[in-house]
Amino acid sequence: MTTTFRDALTAGPLVLDGGMSNELEAQGHDLGGTLWSARLLRDAPDAITAVHRAYYAAGAQVAITASYQATYDGFARIGITRAETTKLLHRSVRLAREAAAGTGWVAASVGPYGAMLADGSEYRGDYGLTVAELTRFHRPRLEALAEAAPDVFAIETIPDLREAEAVLTALDGLGIPAWLSYSIRGTTTSAGQPLTEAFALARSSDSVIATGVNCAPAADTAPALALVTGLPGVAYPNGGGVWEPETRAWLGAEDEIAELAPSWLAAGAALIGGCCRVGPAEIRELTARLSASAAG
Repeated sequence: MTTTFRDALTAGPLVLDGGMSNELEAQGHDLGGTLWSARLLRDAPDAITAVHRAYYAAGAQVAITASYQATYDGFARIGITRAETTKLLHRSVRLAREAAAGTGWVAASVGPYGAMLADGSEYRGDYGLTVAELTRFHRPRLEALAEAAPDVFAIETIPDLREAEAVLTALDGLGIPAWLSYSIRGTTTSAGQPLTEAFALARSSDSVIATGVNCAPAADTAPALALVTGLPGVAYPNGGGVWEPETRAWLGAEDEIAELAPSWLAAGAALIGGCCRVGPAEIRELTARLSASAAG
């Protein structure tokens, strides 16, 4: 395997995995609580490992850990101590590393503050918190994940420039590279700020090695990537539909993301995969399409 993730990214493209939650639900796990898939870090870690292995087997080269919704504040609400939360964050990286068996990369997922609220805020942003308050929220989790030595941070589904600024500040000094991907509405962040500003903010950090979008409509992905300059692009949109926070379900038809993946490659994406409603079958097809596109 290439020495560092930065080296691998330069030699890219790299195929990311798909959604963790949809595969856990397919196994029969109930993710209806506020902790979503993060609860299974404590209750069913073997199920998480099985999902990682399924994606690696489908052609994914990078596994994103099950820590998207794992936070000190969120776990505290169900009586889990800070010490135990730290262990669970470490476990999220270890499970992905064990599944990789020396052949894949591990990206430690860092979701937005809104993911902890479990009310769809990651698709709106503007929580009424200052940058300093958001930095204090993100830094302890980043420190704990860094202790487990992932290859890269996946700073994902960030809806707002203020939160992006906070996470970039919290990354300082940790010594692990990161990609920063936004949730979007067309060519703005979910909070309505121009993506040109969002991507420029990503470029301002020495820690960030790629930027783009995730958990977004597949059709909006290529226009968003066209606005990325100075860094490799990141693209892992949803498999279609709209998230309904009240019922905690995806509504609407699914998209065929594999058909669109070559256009993301052409638009400068070096990290390509899927998010919600994208499973191993879609990642297998996406991998084949990208291989055919590179060969052609």
